[in-house]
Amino acid sequence: MVLMTTSDLPLERIARGKVRDVYAVDGDRLLLVATDRVSAYDVVMAEPIPQKGAVLTQVSAWWFRQLGDLVSHHMISADADEIVAAVPALKGHRDEIAGRAMLCKRGTVFPIECVVRGYITGSAWREYAKTGTLAGETLPAGLQESGRLDPPIFSPATKAESGHDENITIAQMKKVLGADVTAELERLTRLVYTKGRDVALKQGIIVADTKFEFGRTKSGEILLIDEVMTPDSSRFWPADGYVPGKPQPSFDKQPLRNWLDVERHAGRWNGEAPPPRLPAEVVEATSQRYLEAYRRLTGADLVVS
Repeated sequence: MVLMTTSDLPLERIARGKVRDVYAVDGDRLLLVATDRVSAYDVVMAEPIPQKGAVLTQVSAWWFRQLGDLVSHHMISADADEIVAAVPALKGHRDEIAGRAMLCKRGTVFPIECVVRGYITGSAWREYAKTGTLAGETLPAGLQESGRLDPPIFSPATKAESGHDENITIAQMKKVLGADVTAELERLTRLVYTKGRDVALKQGIIVADTKFEFGRTKSGEILLIDEVMTPDSSRFWPADGYVPGKPQPSFDKQPLRNWLDVERHAGRWNGEAPPPRLPAEVVEATSQRYLEAYRRLTGADLVVS
């Protein structure tokens, strides 16, 4: 499979994120292309991670198929042959998009990340440990790091163009989207997370937290969009090694973060762009971590044809 740090397709590219390139197909459809770019600490690395883009796209596609009876979503197809047949301009570009592209319904994106936390970790734990709060709202006393939250906490965040997203309260979300839309997005977020959490746990994976994005079509239909419960948008922990009270290992870019932490502590990197060159063994270990997440979740090896 060809490594891809950027895509160049005969369509209008309307957005370029840290990982995805977004193309307009027509007024009703978009093409999302997940490259092999990888970011850590909000810095995009120079080296691509083999098969990362395919893992993100195909994990999302797998989830969309599991969730179709619960929530409307934007996926039309993640199959390269079906996409080429539906978008004639892509004839001759099949190998470029194989595995990594998703043809989607087009809509207006709500400017809020819908985060749901089933376990307290990451930025939520750091705030709680200091103040006993999350986004300024008081949580129960006595929580442990990586402890389970029952019920899960709906914790919206602003969508940042660069840098970290910022946790906000539900009241703040209502000011942006209105009470009715906020209530519906929270309902859908909890519904999708509950299904995803239960499915993943049967595969030996704890979905500690995750974030969803939603959009609305021209007809007013709310759709689950972007990526869904991937190693980039979620914290996946191995269930068989879970012990609350401390950080947990995860199925994502942890090998990359670990190496970068060493570089920072040794004074060889200041945490800003440009990043240091990644050793081949770090690239390979990160790739294998993504592939293992796909394998554990779906029960099959990733095959891109």
